Amino acid sequence: MTNTITITPFADQKPGTSGLRKKVPVFQTPGYTEAFIQSIFDSLEGYDGATLVIGGDGRFYNREVIQTAIRMAAANGFGRVLVGQGGILSTPAASHLIRKYEAFGGLILSASHNPGGPTEDFGIKYNVANGGPAPEKITDAIYARSQVIDRYLIADFEDVDLDQIGTFEAGGMVIEVIDPVTDYAELMETLFDFDAIRTMIAGGFKVTFDAMHAVTGPYAKEILVRRLGVDPALVLNATPLEDFGGHHPDPNLVHAKALYDTMMGADAPDFGAASDGDGDRNLVIGRGVFVNPSDSLAMLAANAHLAPGYKVGLKGIARSMPTSGAADRVAEKLGVEMHETPTGWKFFGNLLDAGRCTICGEESAGTGSDHVREKDGLWAILLWLNILAVRGQSVSDIVNDHWATYGRTFYSRHDYEAIESEKANQLMQELEARFPDLPGQSVGPLTVERADSFTYHDPVDGSTSRNQGLRIFFEGGARLVFRLSGTGTSGATLRIYMERHEPDPALHQQEAQAALAPVIKAAETLAGIRERTGRDAPTVIT
Repeated sequence: MTNTITITPFADQKPGTSGLRKKVPVFQTPGYTEAFIQSIFDSLEGYDGATLVIGGDGRFYNREVIQTAIRMAAANGFGRVLVGQGGILSTPAASHLIRKYEAFGGLILSASHNPGGPTEDFGIKYNVANGGPAPEKITDAIYARSQVIDRYLIADFEDVDLDQIGTFEAGGMVIEVIDPVTDYAELMETLFDFDAIRTMIAGGFKVTFDAMHAVTGPYAKEILVRRLGVDPALVLNATPLEDFGGHHPDPNLVHAKALYDTMMGADAPDFGAASDGDGDRNLVIGRGVFVNPSDSLAMLAANAHLAPGYKVGLKGIARSMPTSGAADRVAEKLGVEMHETPTGWKFFGNLLDAGRCTICGEESAGTGSDHVREKDGLWAILLWLNILAVRGQSVSDIVNDHWATYGRTFYSRHDYEAIESEKANQLMQELEARFPDLPGQSVGPLTVERADSFTYHDPVDGSTSRNQGLRIFFEGGARLVFRLSGTGTSGATLRIYMERHEPDPALHQQEAQAALAPVIKAAETLAGIRERTGRDAPTVIT
């Protein structure tokens, strides 16, 4: 039986680039979750009898929302739902399922790397038939519908046993509870030389992986331990927990400090890695060496041909604008297209669908390829392992060889959090107003070459995205990028990205902040950060 439930709209259901994210108590408000899911369905056409993929990262409230989503899918006319056992599906695995089974789309329940728990974060994201996040025309339609929605449709049947693999029928719809790992693991086996990786590990190469009590635990157990032979004692925090063990499942040097400390120790394993809440980000650390995400993108692109899935070479490389230019030098040497896009995986999706790039990445630890339409943490880790197995070198050797070939691009991001919005906006406006006069000016040892506000012209669909960040380029390859994030009554975060290219191998072992000192000083001089914000230092340095 299908019920029609009358509701009134909620004003705050505008999805971002990664769907709608709010605190759990907000989603628990009567009718709130249902209103948003119904707004998604009401914004789509042609799905009668089609397949919908549903899964999430296992965080608190995941199971309850999946039951709701299944009943609403049945009431709205979907013919089949594929749902991960236990409600679990990593974001890249969900993208793969949508593509493999030619689903109409999918609901991914996650707030990515944000904390989970009864008072923490939850999220719902809709992905389209190519496996990627819904484009703006769909998210705009969802928001418009949410502003006027007056009812939702839901079927009346018992909860589905999410822990029991099998096929069920309810509400006139087929429900398949599937192993969340198998299809994804099989895809990885087609891309990488598992025999070579197994041989390397059997020979004593030690790998440690921190799943951060998040979604990649089951994937790591199946792929790293069972299929590749990694010591299970070195796969850490592999059981997904609703609150991620009380930790922040963000694979960076702050929240994965225990892994970093292990890899910097005297008896460190050969390779260390971590992934985030929903499995789409990665952290890579060799014995005694952290690989920053911008460098990792460049190194993966330069060596991708060593893996079977990429032996024919790359069609192109793409990076988000704030990501360093290290990958640009790889693209130039390979003679392939290089694309610089705004932040947001949907921009990569257009390029991937059009065959304009093969590998893409962001400075915030997301890397991926054309095998799915999301960033993919385990994919990046497996590609690293494939490269290490074929080259027979350490992470440190590969890093240093790369720098010797392409030069080192020193890189860092400084975040100034919770600045008064008015002051932050004024800083950006005054800085941009000076741009016409900056070329040729000296700032310490640096000379400004050019400055602009980044505008992206999508080569696939012809769309234009303006005001994506302020860029200042210096002679010799240094660059500054200024972006604002989170403007509102609680203030804004000013993000400053600094990079400097150093071709001399004798200078490659400098500490990054020291190597970037002239660029850091130029940021202060040009933007007047202390004067305009009252801040003497950034809140976070990465």
